[in-house]
Amino acid sequence: MKQLAIFSAALQAHWRGLAAREQSMLMAVAALIALALVWLMLLAPPLRTLSQAESQQRSLNAQLEKMLGLQQQAKTLQAQPKIRRDEALRALETSVQQRLGSSAKLNVVGERVTLTLTAVPAAALAEWLSQARINAHVVPSEAALRRSAASTPVAVPAWDGTLVLSLPTQ
Repeated sequence: MKQLAIFSAALQAHWRGLAAREQSMLMAVAALIALALVWLMLLAPPLRTLSQAESQQRSLNAQLEKMLGLQQQAKTLQAQPKIRRDEALRALETSVQQRLGSSAKLNVVGERVTLTLTAVPAAALAEWLSQARINAHVVPSEAALRRSAASTPVAVPAWDGTLVLSLPTQ
């Protein structure tokens, strides 16, 4: 405390020793520093947030729309009537023959169906998988896929590998 009082007294003595012009300049510099600190600490962060708010709002709205779409899709799938295992298997076999042709082979073991793929176009696989989920109520449980050697970077991508699906339990 005593050192602070000594320092304060020395500072006041030095201040009084300055010319009026120097005191004015130091006060202006102090005011400028105070204004800069107020800007940097109190005004700039909220203004930055306001400038980013619109783009963040658009991004969040897009995410919300996607989530609502997924929610509607889930509700639609839940509302579908339950199908028996043999019906699901027939629907699955038919869809493989119609959509994937000879480039896919099914192997059924219990409640698991293994689909072996050879150079299946990515778009066809995605469409088939979506339809299989809706029509046969199968759920993918494992995937071991790799880009087919038959697909080139310029051509349509294709997949080789296996996809394991779970049949409905009814």
